[in-house]
Amino acid sequence: MAEPLKNLYGQEIPHRIANMISNASPIFDRQRFLDYVLPEYDGLELMPRGWHMADGLKHALPEDYETAIDILLASLPPARPPVAETSATADREGNTLAPFIFMPHTFFVARYGLNHFDASMRAQYELTQRFTAEFSIRPFLQQFPERTLKVLRGWTEDSSEHVRRLVSEGTRPRLPWASRLPAFQKNPEPVLSVLELLKDDPSLYVRRSVANNLNDIGKDNPDHLFETAERWLKNASPDREWIISHALRVAIKNGEPRALRLIGFGSKPQVSLSDINITPDVVTEGDSLAFSVTINSKVPASQSLLIDFVVHYLKANGSSRGKVFKLTRMELDGKQSVTVGKRISLKPMTTRKHYAGEHRLELLINGTAYPLGSFSLVTEDKPQVQAILPEAK
Repeated sequence: MAEPLKNLYGQEIPHRIANMISNASPIFDRQRFLDYVLPEYDGLELMPRGWHMADGLKHALPEDYETAIDILLASLPPARPPVAETSATADREGNTLAPFIFMPHTFFVARYGLNHFDASMRAQYELTQRFTAEFSIRPFLQQFPERTLKVLRGWTEDSSEHVRRLVSEGTRPRLPWASRLPAFQKNPEPVLSVLELLKDDPSLYVRRSVANNLNDIGKDNPDHLFETAERWLKNASPDREWIISHALRVAIKNGEPRALRLIGFGSKPQVSLSDINITPDVVTEGDSLAFSVTINSKVPASQSLLIDFVVHYLKANGSSRGKVFKLTRMELDGKQSVTVGKRISLKPMTTRKHYAGEHRLELLINGTAYPLGSFSLVTEDKPQVQAILPEAK
């Protein structure tokens, strides 16, 4: 079983934070911080540990907020390099979620800095270049939307991609692990105005965030998503086309005709399936299985096909929930056939709990579902769950 993230954020983190800040200023009461944080630390999950340490900082730093911020900023190491210059694992020092060491700093700003707008903006500008200020910026967007958006618009031209990404990531209406922004869920126009300034950003790190923000917007306001996508597609570069495709991914997975038309896959496929193979048909958690299927054109004309696959994972109550995975895009010539397939890992994950029982597989072609069959998953020390399958029609 994958190790919980909180275990990578153990008691060494408060000690490192205490050492870092006390080295920057003798005013910081290191022992008072540790005495406040450590007794309750082990019983908390990852994010509550961050909030608890933010309260510990409040106890150990000077009462004056701006003085406290100066001390915190003085304790920071140099800013992170651009993401493109780091490896995929560069942010893990000895498997300890290294950037998360600054999570309590951002939570301190979120909880205690609302009455000190300028100092808090300065702090978040620096902190987002070491960790991310996407969580701490949200209370300011909720309480001071126009004032905060004005600052964020200026940051869209900053030389740091971490700062520019904060603009798009911090304004996401449905940011994971964070409180939602109901005002922007109701009216996304203020968010769209800042995304407009980032749609051609040179950094993929930023462009991915822009796409995720648009995807969020589409969950509450699909018309805004589609209208923005249509507008941005005019004279779009390949990078901007990627943003649009990534932003439409949920709508595409759901087979929304307007989304499929926007990316050129709006036509219902004229195909049949044959030679379906799922191997093995019984798989143990931790292993993998493979499927393959031949797609046969039923018409003489060429067809543009967007092909995904769906694993219907069992839930604890015996029902299932489909998870869509990307497979391929292709032009299928008239009366031709092509074989596609994929290997699926069933290793334990912190983000998905597996349950024993029968799991269905489907192919999605231009949003139309085609059943492939099923496999039986065996897990250790877990009772088998009887799948609730739809009745045959």
